Amino acid sequence: MRVLFIGGTGFISTAASRMAISRGFELYLLNRGSRTAEVPGSHHLLADIHRFEDVRAVLQGLDFDAVIDWVAYTADDIERDISLFRGRAKQYVFVSSASAYQKPPDHYVISESTPLSNPYWEYAREKIACERRLMQAYRDERFPVTIVRPSMTYDLNLPIAVGGWGTYTLADRLLKGLPIIVHGDGSSLWVVTHADDLARGLLGLLGNERALGEAFHITSDEVLTWNQIYRQIAEALGVEAKVVHIPSDFIARVAPQLAGSLLGDKTWSVVFDNSKIKEFVPDFRATVTFRDGTRRTLDWFAADEQRRRVDEAVHAEMDRILGVYAGATT
Repeated sequence: MRVLFIGGTGFISTAASRMAISRGFELYLLNRGSRTAEVPGSHHLLADIHRFEDVRAVLQGLDFDAVIDWVAYTADDIERDISLFRGRAKQYVFVSSASAYQKPPDHYVISESTPLSNPYWEYAREKIACERRLMQAYRDERFPVTIVRPSMTYDLNLPIAVGGWGTYTLADRLLKGLPIIVHGDGSSLWVVTHADDLARGLLGLLGNERALGEAFHITSDEVLTWNQIYRQIAEALGVEAKVVHIPSDFIARVAPQLAGSLLGDKTWSVVFDNSKIKEFVPDFRATVTFRDGTRRTLDWFAADEQRRRVDEAVHAEMDRILGVYAGATT
C-alpha cells in the first residue's frame, strides 16, 4: 500500500510512521525535513505544505492508496488538500480532535454520534469546520474522506493539562520538589492514549472502503482521574507530587491562554465508547497502560539530555498562577 503522511515526524505521528514501515507500507513523508531521519525506510518529499505550487511539483506523477494529513487545522488547509488530492488518493484521512465533541457534554460517555460543538476553544471550532467541509466534499463529489478524532495522545511527551505540553518542565518541577497545578479537585475522569495504540487503530482503517465518509475516535479504554495521571507520572520519576488543586475557571482568568484547553476540553469528565473503531478494525485493542506508557516516555527523555527541554516561561507561569491563587485564598 502506498501511503502519504503530511507531517509524520511529530510527537504522535512518528509512532504511526514507524508502524507503517514495519507493516510493509510504501510510506512517503511530505514535510520540511527537520526530523525525517527518525523514520528509516520512508521516502521523503521535501516541501512546505503551505506552499501549494511546491507541493504540487513534488507530487507530480504520484498517486496514493491513502493520504493522512497530520497538520491540517483550518478550512483553508482543507481546501488546499481537496485540490491537491482530488483524483490522486483513494482515501484521505483527516486527523481531527475529540475536543470537537460537545462541551459541556450532555453525557460523560462519548460516541461518534455525540454532537460537535465547542464554544470555549477556537482550535476545536476550526477542526469542526474542517470536518464539515470534508463531509460536504464527500456528499457532493465523493471525495474519499475518513475522519479520525484522537483524544489526548502521548508518546514522546507527557500528557498533562497544565505544565508545558511537549517539554520536560513538569517532570523538572516534580524532581525539584516544586508544587504542580492540577485543575479542579482532580477527580474528573479522563482518557489518555499511547501513540502506538492510536497508530494501530488508524492504520487499520487504511484501505477500508467502508470507512469512507465515516468518523472515528480512537482511544484507550483505560479511564483515570487527573489525580491518578499526575500521581503516576510522579511515581515513575520516583518522587511524591506536591499538588495544588485550583479551579479551572480561576486558572483561565489568570492565564487566559489556557482557557480553551481547560474549559473546552480537560475540565469535563469524558469516557469514550470505542465500539465503532473495534467494529471496523476487529483486531484493534489499546494495549499500552498509562503506567507502562509513562515509563516509556520518561525512558525516552532519560536517554538524551537534549530531549529534556525545560521551558522557564512555563515555570514562571505556573509560579504566577500559584501565587495569585495563594493570595486569593488567604
